[in-house]
This record gives sequence, C-alpha cells and structure tokens, in this order.
Amino acid sequence: MKKLSYLFLGSALFFSSCNTLLDRPELNAMVDSEPTYWRNENDLRLFANDFYTNFFVGYNSSFGTAYTPLTGYNFSDDLTSENQQLALLSSLPTDAGGSTSTLVSSLRAEHPGPNWNFVWIRKANLMLNRIENFAKPKLTEDEYKHWSSVARFFRAYEYGRLVSNFGDVPYYGDVVDPTNMDEQYKDRTPRAEVMDHVYDDFKYVLANMRDNDGVSNLNRYVAATLISNTMLFEGSWQHYHNLDKTRAKKYLELARDAAQYVMDSGKYTFGSDFKSLFASESLAGNPEVIFFRTYDDALAIRHAVASYSNGTENQPRSANLNLIEAFICNDGKTFQNSGVANAKNFRLKELVKTRDPRFEATFMDTVNSPAVGTLVYAHKFAGREALDFLNSGKAYPAKWSSNTNTNDAPVARYAEVVLNWVEAKQILAENYGGAAVSQADLDKSINAIRKRPLDAVAVAKGVKQTEPLMLGAIPADPNKDADVSPLMWEIRRERRMEFVFEYARIQDIRRWKKLETLNFNNDSYKLGSWVIGVKDFGDKKNPGKILSAFVKRLQVKKADGTIVTYDGSNDAEMEGYYVVRNFTNRLPVLPKNYLSPVSIGLIQAYQDQGYTLTQTPGWN
Repeated sequence: MKKLSYLFLGSALFFSSCNTLLDRPELNAMVDSEPTYWRNENDLRLFANDFYTNFFVGYNSSFGTAYTPLTGYNFSDDLTSENQQLALLSSLPTDAGGSTSTLVSSLRAEHPGPNWNFVWIRKANLMLNRIENFAKPKLTEDEYKHWSSVARFFRAYEYGRLVSNFGDVPYYGDVVDPTNMDEQYKDRTPRAEVMDHVYDDFKYVLANMRDNDGVSNLNRYVAATLISNTMLFEGSWQHYHNLDKTRAKKYLELARDAAQYVMDSGKYTFGSDFKSLFASESLAGNPEVIFFRTYDDALAIRHAVASYSNGTENQPRSANLNLIEAFICNDGKTFQNSGVANAKNFRLKELVKTRDPRFEATFMDTVNSPAVGTLVYAHKFAGREALDFLNSGKAYPAKWSSNTNTNDAPVARYAEVVLNWVEAKQILAENYGGAAVSQADLDKSINAIRKRPLDAVAVAKGVKQTEPLMLGAIPADPNKDADVSPLMWEIRRERRMEFVFEYARIQDIRRWKKLETLNFNNDSYKLGSWVIGVKDFGDKKNPGKILSAFVKRLQVKKADGTIVTYDGSNDAEMEGYYVVRNFTNRLPVLPKNYLSPVSIGLIQAYQDQGYTLTQTPGWN
C-alpha cells in the first residue's frame, strides 16, 4: 500500500519509493548527478530558475488565473456581482491539499495564497543544503552569500504566504529525511516562531544579496520590495489582531527599513503615467518598475489578462459605488467637501475629470454591459487602442484578444515600496513610539505618486493631477471608520486607489481586521455609477427610448432614495445610481474566515499514520 511521505513537502520530487503516496517525476534531473552537479553559480542559477514562474507570476500564461490581477484577484469589498455575492468558505474542504510543484493558489477567494503545499519550501531547503555541503568550496564569498540569499528569500517568502493563509504551519529549516516520519508528520509550528525564522532569513537577504545580478534575475531591490510587503502584512496582522505587539513592532520596522533601502537607492521614480505600467509592450526602462515579467510573441510567452480588460469580455465582479466614492477628487478632498465643479456628479464621464487620474486609467468612461454587476468596466490592463476595436466591426488584434496578449506585467513596483513605507511608519508612530510621519514623508510617498505624469489621452479628457496630501489639511471623510486616524485613513485610501484589481485589497482588509466590510451592509455596495437611461441604455433606432431588453430589468436609485424600475414607458425617470440586478448579500463574515482551514483529507492522512494535525482555530 502506498502512503504519504514527507507530507506535501515535495520529497517525491526528489525521492521515490514504494512508501510514497504520489510517485511523481523528479523536478530536475540534475539531482541525479549529485554531488558533481553543484559545481558553480551557473548550476545554482539553473536550479533557481523554477522559482520564478511560481513567485513572479505577473499575468500568468495563456488563460492561467492563479495570482493574476483582474482574472485572479477579483474578490474584495471593492467589487459587486449580480445575484448573490460570492460566499466565504463556510465548511471544511474535503480535498487533501496541494501535492505537486504546479502553480496553485487557494480556491478560497478570501485567502489568495498557496494551498497547504510545501514543495517550494523543500526546494529552497534542498538548495541551501547543497550549497553548504557541495557548492561552498567552489564558490567565491560573494557567490556563496548571494545564492544562499536567493534560497533563503524564496523559503521565507513562501512561508510568509503560507502563514498569511493558515496561521500556524509546520516549519522545516532543512531537508527532511524521507524515512523520518516524526518530522514529516509533525504538527503546526506556532505562527510567531515561523515568522521569526522568516524575519531572520529576510535580514540575511538584505545584508548579502547582490544589488544587481543581471537582467530578469532576483536582486536585493526586488527582494526588499517583497520583504516590505510580507513584513507589513505580518506586522500589521500582529498589531490589529492583538497578538504579539513586540513582534508587530519588529516586523513593521523591517517593512519600513526594507522599503527605505529601495527608496535610498535613487534608482526608481514615478516617471511614467499609470496606464503604461500595465498595458505596455515593454516595461524595460520604466523608472517605476522594479521587476517585471516579459511577454513575447516570438518566444510564445503570452497571457489573457488584457483580453478581459478590452471592453468585450465579461467581468463577473465590477467596481461598486463604495469604491467609486473612495476615490479622492483632484483637489485632494473627498467628494462631499470638494470644491471641484461636478464633484458630486457620479456619471463616469464626469468622474474621470474630477477624480484622481487613476480612476480614468483604471475604468472605461462609459457604461459597459460586459462588466456584469455594476457595469463599471475595468480597462486597467489593456492598452487604450484596444477600445478602438470595441463595436467597430473590426477584429481585435492578437495582442488584445484571446490568450495571445503580450503586454509586460509589473511584478514589483515603486508605489508598493513607498506606500508600505509610509503605512509602516504611521503604525509605528501611532502605537510604538516611532517618529511621527512628516510632510516630507508624505511628499516622498503619497504625493510623489500623485505627481505621476499624465498621458495625452487623459489630458484631452480633462484629467488633472491630484493635489498633494497636506498634514495641515487632512480630508474630513464622513465615511471614515471611527477606529482609524484621519491620516491612516488617507494612507489606506491611497492603497485602495493604487491597487484596484491587484493583490492588495483583500489582503489589506484581512490584516487590518476589517474583513467584515464584505458584509455589504450599506447601499453603496449594491449600486454602480450614476446613469441616464436614454443615454446609457438607449435604443439607437428609437431616440429617447431605452432598449426594450431592459424592461423590468433596469433599476435606478434616484437622489431622494427611491428606486425606479423601467416599465417600457418611464424612460425619462430612469436617471440615478445603477442598481445591481438581483443583489443578494452573502452570509455574514465569521471570525474563522480570517484564516483558511486544512482539509478533512489532510487531517485524515495524518491520522492514518498515527499523527495529529491540528485544525485551524474556529474550524473544528
């Protein structure tokens, strides 16, 4: 009988025996030649190549959606769908979890990280083990430190992702003997202990990784950016979930310092417009992009994310009024207090002129039916020229259709660095005796972002740069959470505008302990932009009339709060906020939803071997 060996830790990638549950091919044939394989850093570079597509996914490939913006990260309080809202996990999964090196992400939308899968931990530990035992005498000191840093980074980064999903997880700091069942089946290691190991690895990386290892290779600036992400997540989780305040401070300080390292380099600036970050054929030379994934038709490396942003493909969840209201006006004030003309006009064509430029660069300025839900269509990840083909009768070019998109994907960018930095500083200032965030700090972070140049299309529409955030004039937002300071609220707002449809929002509300915003307990989550029926849903053959297909389907909420349904004759009355069709709320968020459970199958696999795997708190 086959049984589990090195439980989901990937030993079957390198060993096989009659005792393994899954007899899989070796990940790299190179291990057959040990110890002669580990000769020089070229061998190490080849071994490390597998990490890249797992950790630096970009827009994935073909129709892949794992860890992709828009097609993968489309679940948060920013987005609403028709009918019942996507439910959070309510019962234990039955599958056994991950078991191969294939790129996987959790199917649980509120936990967008890896499944219970330790393949990449195994690979990183193997690399470290072989460096120490075989390669070290053949490497220079610089080579030894750099490649040890590479392995440590990938181990720590993966552990950070696993902990963000599951909390406590088994920690393995070295390759485990496949005959050592006690180690393979050990129970969870406390979260704090795991993250202290992650912290130590990250500190080593920041001290020893090369600043430059050639084009498209991991370097200290890339690592520092992702270290700041991981440490901000864990530090703020420890703080807001009221766990270990000493560790919260330590992790937040590392998030700040890692970001500071990138900022002090002077290598990156906000020198390109927002749209070009996501829709350019090449990101080489873009001054804001720290690391990117290249797509090239000639190399058959393509993706499909832009196709789902080209105006024709459905977006099952789209931007709700709550998100729209959160976008700051270009005078730096909330819409309730702004002096900008038409600031309270929520028609898309007006919003692009009155709001921060990222609104125009993120969304189409017309109501678009393929955006199922609110009809506010995300156009962030396709070039402006893609819309030239919308309703034109002309075929879309391959670069903006199907799974043949070739625009490059930013993997790490400077906006993440400065926003991580200023948030970490603010948490430290408010709670741990850190220096107060100064106007100079805001100018280096939020205000530097707001000075991004505008492209010609945006300027022609009347888009303007947003005024800087001033410490002496923090916006008074009536929608602010009572337990959040005004400055912290603006820091969080900046993240919300900057990272729409990217990885951040669902992770942010989890770490801030704000997952309850997914309860959608006010009308702004059930509405879209302001619409005028005869213009936005007009029948071209019958001017002044709405298409008959919208009879008893189209509803708007008027300024006085009344909801009007189109009956085929009340065309003039159909002006107001678009009402999401058949909106039904999800079941309430529960405390257990902050962390993912392990499956019944995984617990049973432990039991079959006489071991116990503790279930995630709240899921028993």
